[in-house]
Amino acid sequence: MPSFGQRLTARYDADMLYKDALAAYMKNNSKGAIEKLNESIRLLPSNAEYWAARGLMYYELGADDLAQADFERALRSFQGEVLAHYGLGLVALRDGRADDALKHFDAAYRLDPQRGETLYAMALAHDKAGHALDAVEWMERAYDRFDATGDKHKADAQRHLTTLRRKAR
Repeated sequence: MPSFGQRLTARYDADMLYKDALAAYMKNNSKGAIEKLNESIRLLPSNAEYWAARGLMYYELGADDLAQADFERALRSFQGEVLAHYGLGLVALRDGRADDALKHFDAAYRLDPQRGETLYAMALAHDKAGHALDAVEWMERAYDRFDATGDKHKADAQRHLTTLRRKAR
């Protein structure tokens, strides 16, 4: 069994690698980011955030099977990991499973109702499911949230909102 000092060192090292992974990700170096996350996970496999972050990177690379496995692993460690619920929703939505996506986005929303990306994704899932009025309502929420936070996705939400309002007529 590792000593207290060894556990603290491992946690610190894992967190530093995680920060390095996020920095690599921000520089569009997904491969480098995933390598850093692999090391973080090796050092601290119980950290749900590491698994969820790597899952999102896999998702963005189109590796949905790997992404889903990481999101599910994150939730086994911590059911309240918002990014894991959100990520499973993204995978389901891309796979055409709008009802499953809505369940996952709803879980993410209940955990963090102020997260604009979740509101936006919820709108897209409602649209895919054929719920035009719900899609408009959720996209309006996303737009308002992006506007309030100065998020760059505000323009995307506005474009989708225009289209969704036309569909809802």
